Amino acid sequence: MGCCNSASSAAQSSKREWKPLEDRSCTDIPWLLLFILFCIGMGFICGFSVATGAAARLVSGYDSYGNICGQKNAKLEAIPNSGMDHTHRKYVFFLDPCNLDLINRKIKSVALCVAACPRQELKTLSDVQKFAEINGSALCSYNLKPSEYTTSSKASVLCPKLPVPASAPIPFFHRCAPVNISCYAKFAEALITFVSDNSVLHRLISGVMTSKEIILGLCLLSLVLSMILMVIIRYISRILVWILTILLILGSLGGTGVLWWLYAKQRKSPKETVIPERLQVAEDNLRALLIYAISATVFTVILFLIMLVMRKRVALTIALFHVAGKVFIHLPLLVFQPFWTFLALVLFWVYWIMTLLFLGTTGSAVQNDQGFVEFKVSGPLQYMWWYHVVGLIWISEFILACQQMTVAGAVVTYYFTRDKRNLPFTPILASVNRLIRYHLGTVAKGSFIITLVKIPRMILMYIHSQLKGKENACARCVLKSCICCLWCLEKCLNYLNQNAYTATAINSTNFCTSAKDAFVILVENALRVAAINTVGDFMLFLGKVLIVCSTGLAGIMLLNYQQDYTVWVLPLIIVCLFAFLVAHCFLSIYEMVVDVLFLCFAIDTKYNDGSPGREFYMDKVLMEFVENSRKAMKEAGKGGVADARELKPMASGASSA
Repeated sequence: MGCCNSASSAAQSSKREWKPLEDRSCTDIPWLLLFILFCIGMGFICGFSVATGAAARLVSGYDSYGNICGQKNAKLEAIPNSGMDHTHRKYVFFLDPCNLDLINRKIKSVALCVAACPRQELKTLSDVQKFAEINGSALCSYNLKPSEYTTSSKASVLCPKLPVPASAPIPFFHRCAPVNISCYAKFAEALITFVSDNSVLHRLISGVMTSKEIILGLCLLSLVLSMILMVIIRYISRILVWILTILLILGSLGGTGVLWWLYAKQRKSPKETVIPERLQVAEDNLRALLIYAISATVFTVILFLIMLVMRKRVALTIALFHVAGKVFIHLPLLVFQPFWTFLALVLFWVYWIMTLLFLGTTGSAVQNDQGFVEFKVSGPLQYMWWYHVVGLIWISEFILACQQMTVAGAVVTYYFTRDKRNLPFTPILASVNRLIRYHLGTVAKGSFIITLVKIPRMILMYIHSQLKGKENACARCVLKSCICCLWCLEKCLNYLNQNAYTATAINSTNFCTSAKDAFVILVENALRVAAINTVGDFMLFLGKVLIVCSTGLAGIMLLNYQQDYTVWVLPLIIVCLFAFLVAHCFLSIYEMVVDVLFLCFAIDTKYNDGSPGREFYMDKVLMEFVENSRKAMKEAGKGGVADARELKPMASGASSA
């Protein structure tokens, strides 16, 4: 982090002209130091788990007696069959590999170290004995010799469950895993008939392999369609918004009319022909239709009034979408921002999972009730799991917040640069530079607040899953209500955080000040915010549906001519999922840009009025919207700068600049 000078005092800043993107200063430094200390703690856990954990147990595996496969082992006190030489037994074999314990996430079976995995199904103990004699791999307990497999009375307990499924070693991890996954079908009853039908499974896999070129082409098509849609939205946003609005109103009116028509028809129908037993049912249906019709009428009236009140605000949404299209033309690297974020998240998740696996191999050997060995961590070190889980949430949210701050900084730079030819060579890299030098503390604080909400919600969800079917109706209702409330709070805080990052990028204030300023402007312009979020989000959602449907339709047409197989459901599902993911990534960035532009527009109208020396920074499209609003208010006899009065920007903006 670069050196920083303290920001100017509020009194001094209020006496001079406000200029955005100036007087940069580090924000929320204590939170940055706290985040660094937390990451050091995560590093300590990683180092401890690698140093004290048995990497050989993780990679090579171990049997139920604590012996690591593929090496000579030391004797464990009071543990039978420990301290064995498994130099030539490199693979872990489970006597009952399909007996899964989903709660404790492990296989409830005796594990042995063997020289080779059975590649073919063994149906009898004679087959198991032959396999041991030919391959030198004993699949029964160490206490039983291969010659005793068919004669010993204990063979049914000490030998694997018959039939022994064909298995193969997992690459790099030396565990014998069943080749046919249908043995796990009892834990996925909905999948059993589908998976166990090898012919269907074979056709699906062959379908994917045969159509891999088509799948790749369709994935590229969804990528191109997403880019084209972002350009199209800019030019047809006005028509698209009004078409959607009209269709929504007509749909409401049509639905209400149909309900009243059905009610009138039922009411006029002769009741003498109705069977007495069904007379009460008919009256109940008539009463229900009346309730539905009244409810639909109230909804339609409310919807019409909302549209009437918000019709002028919709014009701002259209203008913002138009300007957002220009932003992507000047800042094309914005399109690829989700991919860099996704890559960073994947790398962190891989590190987190690997540390978790190493952490699971730490601890000392303990004999359980069945006489087998488990490795458990005791004392204060057992709480490292909780620290590691909190790290997963906080650092993941930190990475996502860095993306939001980067996008906000780039869009703010674009907006508040009057001559677009003077934009930095790479506004995205310039935004990243400002983030690293000045605002990492703000991002750390904002992501920590989200973490504080997520952790209780996850705990409640875990409690609800553990008590499922055991708690009473009242407790279940309370748990679900708390989970729902925390989810809503999390979504609201996410939206507020995003706007706080925008305010920080403009004024270089700390997180709390920026969040307060952003909250004030959002509350005081609630109708405009509602119009942008409802109309804009609905447009973008329809865009995602359009891309998925177009890609799926193209997939059906192409796959229909592929005659090498008959089942192409799986390729089509893969293509549609990828299309939705790509569309979501592109259009979510578009939505973020629109939100940032709205906040910039609000601040611009606060400090500037278009007069000489206080010219607007906004685009011509937004300036036309302001001028039209002024003319409309003047014609109404109210005069003045109408839009600047109606649009109430940050109250504390002057003091925080």
